[in-house]
Amino acid sequence: MKNLFKTKLNAACFVLIPACIGINYLGKLFASVLKLPLWLDSIGTCIGGILGGPVIGGICGAANNLIYGFTTGDSITLVYALTSLGIGVAVGIMARLGCMEKLSGAILTACVAGLTAVVISTPLNIIFWGGTTGNIWGDAVFAWSQASGLPVAFGSFLDEIIVDVPDKLITLLIVYAIIKGLPKKLTSLYEMDDEVASLD
Repeated sequence: MKNLFKTKLNAACFVLIPACIGINYLGKLFASVLKLPLWLDSIGTCIGGILGGPVIGGICGAANNLIYGFTTGDSITLVYALTSLGIGVAVGIMARLGCMEKLSGAILTACVAGLTAVVISTPLNIIFWGGTTGNIWGDAVFAWSQASGLPVAFGSFLDEIIVDVPDKLITLLIVYAIIKGLPKKLTSLYEMDDEVASLD
């Protein structure tokens, strides 16, 4: 089985990382300004993971959170750099396994990315915010769960899943359309072969 984490170290990848971080930044800002019930902050992360692989995807995700957090003073975003890293790695692995070739695979990738985000974020939500996410829809579900006497961990899990899975579904459908629309001349710059350097 080929090394899923092999990473092509060329100029195209070094240009890809800041471009993807910029896309993430704009998506998050857009969702924040319009107070959308979604994050929309991982479009660039997913593009980076699909084109550059899981290492590049992870870098795009974590760096975006750190840059956004420090430039806007949003300390909550800093905590979730770990989640964004996980999303980038998960999408990168799924892409390397060929799951982004078809729409059905993109939907499967979205589910994997969403569940990865839920698994990483839920403990963070409990540790730092008592189980809430800061998202109006998710937190309404959390409030209902607590009023119903459900455990905090379960309520936080529901809070996260109701936001992250739809968010990643929309994100990966957008990304799938973008990737399919890119010229072969561009995507071929990121294709792996046996001669490239790698990060293991």
